[in-house]
Amino acid sequence: MKKFFFNIKKYYKYAIRSAKAELKSEVSDSYLNWLWWIIEPLCFMLIYTFVFGFVFKNDEPYFASFVFVGQTAWDFFNRMATGSVRLITNNKDLVTKVYIPKYILLLAKSFTYLFKMGIAFLITFCIMLFQHVPFTLNILYIIPIVLVLYVISFGVGMILMHFGVFLNDLANLTNIVLRMMFYLSGVFYNIKRRLSGRIGFLLLRVNPIAFLMNELRKCLIDGVNPSLEGLLFWLAAGVVLCAIGVHAIHKNENSYAKVI
Repeated sequence: MKKFFFNIKKYYKYAIRSAKAELKSEVSDSYLNWLWWIIEPLCFMLIYTFVFGFVFKNDEPYFASFVFVGQTAWDFFNRMATGSVRLITNNKDLVTKVYIPKYILLLAKSFTYLFKMGIAFLITFCIMLFQHVPFTLNILYIIPIVLVLYVISFGVGMILMHFGVFLNDLANLTNIVLRMMFYLSGVFYNIKRRLSGRIGFLLLRVNPIAFLMNELRKCLIDGVNPSLEGLLFWLAAGVVLCAIGVHAIHKNENSYAKVI
């Protein structure tokens, strides 16, 4: 891990420049430009709110804010997972011609996703104000919760990035697993209220994204303290995932160029 932190310090400026370039390229040919970063999450929130709030008559308090908090957390994890599988293959020219620690590619991607998540949270706060959600100091817990989400997502991303070089079908398998996780994470429903008993208990314990969504909603919407024990547990789990990913990448770094 010492080499990992050394490389992060050495290449983080490259990662920031790469993230900025990608964000600019995303909207360079668009008439609405950066407004798409607001329109896209807002449209999905409105769709989920209409379908699950009005069609299925969900009586969850502050439902629009509830959905947006869940969607914001899920979008970050989903982007990190799907964007990492073919990351090395998609950067074939860079990987084969210039040496760069492969997880720096993921670091650069993560900066773009963090930027978009920041915009989504700003929209969330505006919706909370519109719905008159009470703001408390517990809102500050968003910082450690997002940190845990980032560590877990980065660890999963590194592992997927490594195996994505050798397994061509991993992208399809990842999409299937993520789709299943999406419906089991409680993006548009309250797991505690809708799935009582062992099933709900297990989902909030086994699925880190479901747990983190629940904790975000507790501190942002309900104004109560999150589970610090749970956050520490998943932070430790995320560090383990990162260590596994770093070890796999360092061990196989020289073989990636040959495979792709």
